Amino acid sequence: MRTPMRRTLAATAAIVLTGALVAAAPAQAKGPKGGHGDTVDTSALTDAVTVRGILSHLRALQDIATANGGNRASGLPGHTASADYVADQLEKAGYTVTRQEFQFPFFQELEPATLTQLTPVERDLETATFDYSGADDVTGAVVPTNDVVIPATEEPSSTSGCEPEDFEAAPADPAIALIQRGSCDFAVKVANAEAAGYDAVIIFNEGNPGRTDLTVGTLGGEAGVPVVGLSYADAVELIEQAESGTVTAHVTTKTENDPSRTTENVIADLSSKDAKKVKNPNDTVVVGAHLDSVAAGPGINDNGSGSATILEIAEQMSALKLTKKLQRPVRFAFWGAEESGLLGAEHYVASLSQAERDGIYANLNFDMVGSPNYVRFVYDGDGSSEDVAGPPGSGAIEKIFTDYFDGQGLASAPTAFDGRSDYGPFIEAGIPAGGLFSGAEGEKTAEEAEIYGGTAGEAYDECYHSACDDITNINDDALFELGDAAAHATAILTMSKTGLFPDGSFAPKHPGKGHAKGHGKAGQLAHAAR
Repeated sequence: MRTPMRRTLAATAAIVLTGALVAAAPAQAKGPKGGHGDTVDTSALTDAVTVRGILSHLRALQDIATANGGNRASGLPGHTASADYVADQLEKAGYTVTRQEFQFPFFQELEPATLTQLTPVERDLETATFDYSGADDVTGAVVPTNDVVIPATEEPSSTSGCEPEDFEAAPADPAIALIQRGSCDFAVKVANAEAAGYDAVIIFNEGNPGRTDLTVGTLGGEAGVPVVGLSYADAVELIEQAESGTVTAHVTTKTENDPSRTTENVIADLSSKDAKKVKNPNDTVVVGAHLDSVAAGPGINDNGSGSATILEIAEQMSALKLTKKLQRPVRFAFWGAEESGLLGAEHYVASLSQAERDGIYANLNFDMVGSPNYVRFVYDGDGSSEDVAGPPGSGAIEKIFTDYFDGQGLASAPTAFDGRSDYGPFIEAGIPAGGLFSGAEGEKTAEEAEIYGGTAGEAYDECYHSACDDITNINDDALFELGDAAAHATAILTMSKTGLFPDGSFAPKHPGKGHAKGHGKAGQLAHAAR
């Protein structure tokens, strides 16, 4: 692919922090003297972090997937080989590397699911298996919940299946619950359907913009019945025919809860020598991305792109000797089992003592930063757009990114900060967080295409969770723009004397108000838990 030349723009990556506010500074500007302001020139790091460097790691991850059954999924050899590669590169760069192993429920689809409508017409429906679905063949009547929203509204609004009373009592014969995506975790919907006596579950997409195609996701734990996905349009037809509609669902899966079935996080800390030079050793900045793919493909955008980006940042921080000049320690984390429901990040946060949690200053998360039809999405830390805010300090992290893009003459857009990626366990613990996302299966709007380029009416990533998410599924402009923004934010948080708060203090040691709990990915990600 073409590697873009570095662009010369009116504003550079020099940033002035005054109190908790972050503002772009003109080229060569000096920060204010005294007070609470200081200047961090991030240009050395953003210049050193290149598309070529990121792509070198992505090619290595592609080779690993090719040699290991076409994927890098947790619990399978491709993920172990990916962890070996990342750990080796980090050790060569001088970091102290820990392989944090943890048990997780291993799920595997043994053959593709099928969903066939038998009456009043016979047709095959496009479907896919939810992770941790039960296995069975079920033929029965389709019964929608009593609160589906047809036609769908512009904004997510369906609470279908979130309460036990949403379900009619299942008939004596086998029956299949039809549930609309939205509002609550998939696992909650399925558990309610099981409790009401249903023998299988179909979850269909919500129908509002960006949520119309076939939906699929993870349940986070083993279900007792088959669970498959469906598009909004196919579900509407089934609902119109519900009184006479009969469907057969065929699902073949296995879930193992064997204690020997493990996966791992790869954690890289400063060398002991560099750690001694840090001014504020108890304020660690955790920079994370999930390393695992889905079993369906190599996961080069999702999330090889995020992992390769932070690996390149780690290497260049070491090469530039920035690790010897930090105000706060940096910790690079490559999470396992994200695709199973954020299990690696959850395990990491749960394994920390309270003192260790209090010692995390902030978390940065990068999940899909190379989407072919991309938008520069920034997690909405202050809740000004999506009405769901992160803990105190999250808004300041959002502003670091938006100010950076503004300074480069690049537009950006907020995306929901709802706990659906690996930052979720951190905000549940009250830790400020933020990050970037370039889009998944959601559909690019005409307005977005006008602002960001690309093609309206097509997915941000047509290969999301598919075999075609390979090395050809990367937009190098996205890597360039979001990769530099990621490097910039990492440098700001680790090198600023002031940091996120007016007095340079640590975040409140309790959960912030207004942040959401959940599993999966941010924004438009369909494998999210709701």
